[in-house]
Amino acid sequence: MLASLFLATVLIAALSGLPGLLGKDLDGKGAARLLALSALGGLGVAGATLAGPGWALDLAWSLPGARFTLRGDALGALFLMPVALVPAILAHYGTAYWPDSEHDRAPTLRFCFGLAVAAITLLCFAANAILFLVAWEVMAITCFLMVASEDRDAEVREASWIYLVAAHTGTLCLFGGFALVASARGSFDLGPIPMGWASGLPGTLAFLLFLMGFSLKAGLMPVHVWLPVAHAAAPSHVSAFLSGLITKMGILGLVRVMTWIPDPPLWWGGTLLTVGGLSAVLGLAFALGQRDMKRALAYSTIENIGLIAMGLGLAGVGKSTGNGTLVMLAGSGALLHVLNHSLFKSLLFLGAGSVAHATGTRNLERLGGLLKTMPWTGALFLVGATAIAGLPPFNGFVSEWLIYLGAFQSLPGWAWGACAIFALCLAGGLALATFARLFGITFLGEPRSETTHLADESPQPMLSAMKLLAAGCALIGLAPFLVFPVLDRAVSSLGPNLPYLRTQASPGLLSLVNALGLGFAWIAWLSLRNMASRPSGTWDCGYAAPTSRIQYTASSFAQLLEEPFRWALWPVRHLPRIRGLFPGPSHFRTEVPDPVLDRGLKPLFTVSSWVLGWMRVLQAGHLPIYLLYVVLTLVALLAWTLT
Repeated sequence: MLASLFLATVLIAALSGLPGLLGKDLDGKGAARLLALSALGGLGVAGATLAGPGWALDLAWSLPGARFTLRGDALGALFLMPVALVPAILAHYGTAYWPDSEHDRAPTLRFCFGLAVAAITLLCFAANAILFLVAWEVMAITCFLMVASEDRDAEVREASWIYLVAAHTGTLCLFGGFALVASARGSFDLGPIPMGWASGLPGTLAFLLFLMGFSLKAGLMPVHVWLPVAHAAAPSHVSAFLSGLITKMGILGLVRVMTWIPDPPLWWGGTLLTVGGLSAVLGLAFALGQRDMKRALAYSTIENIGLIAMGLGLAGVGKSTGNGTLVMLAGSGALLHVLNHSLFKSLLFLGAGSVAHATGTRNLERLGGLLKTMPWTGALFLVGATAIAGLPPFNGFVSEWLIYLGAFQSLPGWAWGACAIFALCLAGGLALATFARLFGITFLGEPRSETTHLADESPQPMLSAMKLLAAGCALIGLAPFLVFPVLDRAVSSLGPNLPYLRTQASPGLLSLVNALGLGFAWIAWLSLRNMASRPSGTWDCGYAAPTSRIQYTASSFAQLLEEPFRWALWPVRHLPRIRGLFPGPSHFRTEVPDPVLDRGLKPLFTVSSWVLGWMRVLQAGHLPIYLLYVVLTLVALLAWTLT
């Protein structure tokens, strides 16, 4: 019964965009309704799977080595919850944000969106390597087409191809990893691997291949190259889909690998923890240096994926050392952050989309003062910013608190625990600064451009989508005990005989802290609302008529925080050129290129393209030249055999 409902859910999602492609759904509301129906089915399957013993479906398939095998378990059900819910909300937002009347590619985008949702839904329960890779490739191709929706723009085309190259590089790594696992299991069915295999050479190679392949999708540094450009280039509800859900498929793969290995080496967890810590800290350092609102949010995605990887790394250490409490706390924090991030990061990208929709720009230096004209968007963006900074009373505080508890649980016997605590504290401070900058520069102060000054509030479908996501952030924050049983079931796949989460994390105390945080916020809001305003003169510092240009800019706000990270950021400063007694207008500008993509891979591919272009003369299309190549090859082989 559950298997049939799950397949129906996948099919409805896959076909949701088809009526629009055929000209039968010109406003996208039909696709949104079908995805809402698919969401109900997916949530029903997830709930029944978590409440029951699980289920399985095994059908024959004509592909060599493949079977259409699904295995409904608690871990897949946890990932299915955001995969089912969030796309329906994003599709509803898209009906007003990307209407057919303004975008001729809207029907194609909705069709690809439905196929991508179907693919990641299938990934949650795929139990055969071939089936997993097929769904993985459908996800990659459809996301490439969605990123390229506005392909008349050269930057969008470049971003989509960068994504596709990164996605297929990761897929090649997964091919190798699954081949090694199949050699250990004797088939392409996915499941437990014999004891001792992980410590040998095949196990080491498989782990490195899986780490590379899944990290490319998740966006861990230094293989994060597609995230900043693709998130900035895609429509905002697609950016939310990429950040909130697609990156989580990489996390799903890493967690699945951990569940297959009964005795992972200690260095596996240490590697995940190290990579996660670097991603968490440096992701925010790069976010501080961005002037594009969506690009800054993309780098903060790298930070949050880093936090999840840190939790998984600590859980891996606990599994290697037999510390069940560490596995439960850190693993629960990581998996809950998967759910939380899909909510608050989608909310933030939708907020950024609303700002761009109203003002026509994502450049922070041209925004400001939007809270006066877009109060709902500003308030909802503030909810997402508070949640992603890990502050009460919202859901980000709960998951980060569990990861903190896991890091403290690893002390004093494991020195890496102290490093994890340091990285968590540093990332928390940087997150607070990053989102104070984003919210303050965008919504507070005075408008920095005419388009910002004339901005209007977003249409109701966009606001209602953001309100639903904000409600999810508040619900998990104020009532974390609702998700603790789900986490108990999901984390149990990482190891046997784990303690219950409610006995280790005090859900009542978490609810109390978040309720107090909400109470303080409410009192502060009432105080500000009732405060009598009295007009008075302002110290103008010698400027009789101050303008918005005197305000802090996004770059000046972040300058002091960027300085400690200059060794990683390598910021570029374009200094003004002032000449003559009466110099004309000049400009000062700073930017932070990505060191891996902009300074490394792009120059490398440029040189490679030039070399390969020069080598095209070897393929001139003349038959005598090809015969000469054959003769030279035979002569070389003859000389080699004679020696």
